[in-house]
Amino acid sequence: MTSLSLGRRQFMAGAASLSALALAGCATTSPRATVPAAPVRHAVPADVQLMYGPVYDEPFPLRAADMSLVDPIYWRQQVIDPTGEKPGTVVVDTASRFLYHVGSDGMATRYGVGIGRDGFAWSGRAHIAYKRAWPKWTPPSEMIDRQPELEPYRHGMAPGIDNPLGARTLYIHQGNVDTIYRIHGNPDERTIGQAVSSGCVRLLQQDIIHLHDAVKTGSTLVVA
Repeated sequence: MTSLSLGRRQFMAGAASLSALALAGCATTSPRATVPAAPVRHAVPADVQLMYGPVYDEPFPLRAADMSLVDPIYWRQQVIDPTGEKPGTVVVDTASRFLYHVGSDGMATRYGVGIGRDGFAWSGRAHIAYKRAWPKWTPPSEMIDRQPELEPYRHGMAPGIDNPLGARTLYIHQGNVDTIYRIHGNPDERTIGQAVSSGCVRLLQQDIIHLHDAVKTGSTLVVA
């Protein structure tokens, strides 16, 4: 993906994109997301096992991710920056299921992600308005209308292992308007590289912690 390929869509939705976000009402999928069955198992090198190992110094300790369930192309790695964006920019390539955090040395950190189903897809330029560790999750009323089982969480679900936003969340705004979309943690390895959520961008818990610590509030977000 290059800056030219990003420009192919050049976010023609503009203001229309923002209204589409509000209609989609995405905060994330429900805790009972449908995921692909029985993926192929992959051999996992020791350095990858270490990178995705258990995390104990958190309010809610995290188990090691089972990276044998994740295609190796989605394991976190440093790559030559393919985006052409300024350092610090976060770029989501929805077609390839990659998120890039652009560095200052011509390189980028690439993460594998899960993205929204067709019908909730979106693209555009926005920014990371703020970020939170172990956030509360409040589904929009539109989502509760679609999924009545979420009614108990109308006023929010407390942080924790079962919270769909995971260990960290980046909150996406266009201008001063909350898009209701999030980049957030996810405990289910099977969703990485897939389109299964209601529109948000999800990373493994270890990856969202890594990204949260690296990205600055106010950074540009590009979704293509």
